[in-house]
Amino acid sequence: MLVIVVGCRTSDAPNSPTRALAPTAIVATGVPAAAPTVVVTATHTPATGEQKLPSQGAAHIETGAAHPAYNSKPATSGWHYQFWAEWGAYDQEVPDEVLVHNLEHAGIRIHYSCPDGCDDLVAKLKPFGDKYEKIIVSPYPGLDTKIALAAWTYLDKFNEFDEARIAAFIDKHMNSPEAPEPFVR
Repeated sequence: MLVIVVGCRTSDAPNSPTRALAPTAIVATGVPAAAPTVVVTATHTPATGEQKLPSQGAAHIETGAAHPAYNSKPATSGWHYQFWAEWGAYDQEVPDEVLVHNLEHAGIRIHYSCPDGCDDLVAKLKPFGDKYEKIIVSPYPGLDTKIALAAWTYLDKFNEFDEARIAAFIDKHMNSPEAPEPFVR
C-alpha cells in the first residue's frame, strides 16, 4: 500500500524548544507497498497586501505575565495564555495574549478600528464570525488601518471593506498547516 503524506506542520510540545513535523493529511492508496512514498509539503506565499512575519513561537504564559513585544499589531504569533476565546464576534477588544492562542489553532482574526465609529463596517464584518468555523471578529483600537486580518504569521491590513479579499484570506489561512495546531477547534 502506498501512503502519501500531504502537507506537514510543525508542532510544539509544551515548554519544549524542539519542533517535530506532523502530517496534515495521510492518503492511503491501493498501490503495492513496494511503490515509493511521496511526501508533499505546503507553504503559503503571501497574497498582494499580505505580510509574512517571522514566527515568535507559541509559548504559553501565565495570565497577566510580562513578555517581549509582539512583532506586529495585531499579533500573529508569540506568547499567549493557555486558554483561547470562543469563536465568533465580540463587541469588546480581546487581548492579543488570548487571540494568539486562536491563531495557534489555525483560526483567523478580523479586526476593525474606527475611532469615530463605523457601524456599517462592523455590520459587514460580523457575519464572517457566523459563516466560518474558526473566526474571531472584534474591535482593535489603535490600528493604523480600519481593517486587519491575522492568521499564524500572516497579516493583511486595509481601509476599505473588500469581501472577496477577506474571504480569500480566510480560505487560504484557516486550518492552515503552517499554524502549530491546525486540528484543534
